[in-house]
Amino acid sequence: MGRPTYQRVADTLRQRIISGDYAPGDRLPSRQAVADEFKVGPRVAADAVQQLITEGYVISRTGSGTYVRPRAPVRRLTRSWYRENRPGSPFRADMAAQAVRGGWESASEPVPAPEAVAQRLAIEPGDEVMRTVYTFTGDGEPVMLSTSYEPLEITRGTEVVLPEDGVHAGRGVVERMGLIGHRITQADEVVRARPAQAEEADRLGIGRNAHVLVIQRTYCTEERPVETADIVVPPDRYELAYTMPVRQD
Repeated sequence: MGRPTYQRVADTLRQRIISGDYAPGDRLPSRQAVADEFKVGPRVAADAVQQLITEGYVISRTGSGTYVRPRAPVRRLTRSWYRENRPGSPFRADMAAQAVRGGWESASEPVPAPEAVAQRLAIEPGDEVMRTVYTFTGDGEPVMLSTSYEPLEITRGTEVVLPEDGVHAGRGVVERMGLIGHRITQADEVVRARPAQAEEADRLGIGRNAHVLVIQRTYCTEERPVETADIVVPPDRYELAYTMPVRQD
């Protein structure tokens, strides 16, 4: 069975955007002009344009028309032990290095560990963890999401139990854990791509069908994992740069 007509029209318009025939900021042809060009009805033309809006390629301005979404500059997120081991917030330092004002909003609450999180933290499903949900911003715009989990058996009753509250708020995981006697010696990361979930797309201001990179990160001491997080990055805004130490015995 062939693709619906509106999707075939959207495919052509999308390719024109990708190739630069329609540049960022250009006004897309009106729905009637699209219908005339592709010899389709107004409903099909409207559905094709709506598909591009949903995917984040174009934006609609009431009373003005539909415009190709401006492309945000691609910035770099550095993934390295040197980055994680410096004091303060690694994310904020990354942003400052690119003349961007980095910040975040967060909310923490104790929750039972889901099975997948428990496996990553080497604890039992249902054991209490502190879950912290972050929206990271650059110059006030959302650029990255993260959901972090820390076993409460480690942090309960300490001054770092709430990652973004108290005298040590805003410090990185490595620094915070070190303050309560847990020296992190290893960071494991697995990177994969997947379609953005609807809630993620809305928080990041991207199309519902857009893809994101997900970094599954786990910090470990020599004895055990002490934190794990899922970091969601839009690949059209950020590239990941890995720096790895090389040992020479």
